[in-house]
Amino acid sequence: MTSVPLTKYGAELLKEELHQLKTKERRIVIDAIAEARSHGDLSENAEYDAAKERQAFVEGRIAELEGKLSAAQIIDPATLDADGRVVFAATVDLEDLETGDNVSYQIVGVDEADIKLNKVSVTSPIARALIGKSAGDVVEVQAPAGPREYEILEVRYI
Repeated sequence: MTSVPLTKYGAELLKEELHQLKTKERRIVIDAIAEARSHGDLSENAEYDAAKERQAFVEGRIAELEGKLSAAQIIDPATLDADGRVVFAATVDLEDLETGDNVSYQIVGVDEADIKLNKVSVTSPIARALIGKSAGDVVEVQAPAGPREYEILEVRYI
């Protein structure tokens, strides 16, 4: 299995979700199955079918999270020393050259990406354009609305 890059924070989030699924959700599903079985005939028991579906989802998600965490390459941005270059886990301050707006993005793993929190996936067009660049560089990003140009103002490892 290939390694999955995760920030330290992202790995903690996945570990918390895994713990929640194993300790709480699994128990809830088992109880729901037991309750549905107590109602008799399972062949026409919608509650039983729903509980079994939920169980399959929970067990699948547990297996997925365990796989990702076992293959994780956890990167703590505070320990990075990339000589001012944009790398995975870096926070990048940008200026949109068309509008003059400033924005900051942290480049994170696919599972951590959340545009509302200014966390962009390492596989996103903007992250791919930024990787390897330094402050002062101008990058062109192929956005859905067409090409956009950004100047890198600062690269931080926080």
